[in-house]
Amino acid sequence: MHDTESEILRQAAGEPGTLLSGQSILGEPEPWEAWETSLCLWSIGIGIAGLVILGVLVNLFLLPG
Repeated sequence: MHDTESEILRQAAGEPGTLLSGQSILGEPEPWEAWETSLCLWSIGIGIAGLVILGVLVNLFLLPG
């Protein structure tokens, strides 16, 4: 664990499940979080589109008609 996380956990040990105001175990989000989320969504969309296109091509050319 990072030093700040262990400190937060020690301070909150008196009342389980609560943190001091303005503190988070996860910390601040990374500056590229929005870009990374967008990249993941685009990748999933392209993957689904690829599966649909390949499914149609297999259906047209490989399966008995």
